[in-house]
Parts: sequence; structure tokens; C-alpha cells
Amino acid sequence: MKRMILTLVLSIMTMGMASAQNYMVVDSEKIFKSLTAYNNALESIEELAEQYQKQVDAKFQEVETLYNSYMQQRDALSASARQEVEQRILKMEAEATEYQESLFGTDGELMKRRLELIQPIQKQVFTAIEQFSAQYGYDLVIDISSNPTILYYATRVDFTDRIIEALKK
Repeated sequence: MKRMILTLVLSIMTMGMASAQNYMVVDSEKIFKSLTAYNNALESIEELAEQYQKQVDAKFQEVETLYNSYMQQRDALSASARQEVEQRILKMEAEATEYQESLFGTDGELMKRRLELIQPIQKQVFTAIEQFSAQYGYDLVIDISSNPTILYYATRVDFTDRIIEALKK
């Protein structure tokens, strides 16, 4: 009985190993970097980020200027005037922080623009990988750019360059 179970387990493992050998490796980072549209989108996003950062810096500079002015005049102001200016500084700082979040936050303008520009390219690449895999009978695709735990792979299973060629057609 033990022999039969052992034989059954070994058979299942052997079948599992045989089917697991039907895989390919790609480097999605290399694929994306080979696409002009992707590189142009990244440049556009970077330019937009720099523009947004200048706007945010200007808002925080206004807060800092008001604060420095307040600190110089603080002793000459009445208690109520001090409190009023402090409230105005806090309000401006909160508005600047809110503005920064509206541009750079997870739901901010920069993220929206990034999704708008990058998602169609990602869809194109993933569709090409899927079509290539189906055409050549691969059941599993391993992305080596985002999985740092892969310690070794045979270059014969790396189809990155063939995916790049397929995208250029």
C-alpha cells in the first residue's frame, strides 16, 4: 500500500514537473524601455512633475515668507493680531499641503496623467506577451525584471528580444 501511494505521488510530481517546463522568461522593463512611446510618456510625466513641483514650491515659499515676516514683527503685534497671523499661516500651509496632495497624491493629477499615458502601452505589451505565449504554446511567463528571487535562468527561455520584435511589427 505504501509503495502504491509513493508511486502515485512520484507520478503526480513527475507530471507536474513536465508541465511546469512549459514556461518562458521575459524582462518587461527591457521591453518597455525599448518602446519610443513609453520613453516619451515617461519624459512627459517627468516634465509635468517638475512643473507641478515648481508650483508647490512657490506655495510653500509664500508660507515661509509670511512666517519669516511674522517672526520679525511678532513682538510688535498684539495678542489678537499674532493669533490672526498664526491662523493665516496655518491655513496657507494646509492649503499648500492639500494642493501638493492634489497633484502628487495617489489620486492626484500626476497619477491620473501617468495612468492615461502608460496604461495603453502596458496593455499593448501584455497583449503581445500573451499572444506570443499562446502562439508558441507557453503556459507560464516569468517576468525577471520584477522578481528579484530568481537566482538563475537559462537564456534559452528568455524571449524578451522576440517580444520586442513582435511589438515593432
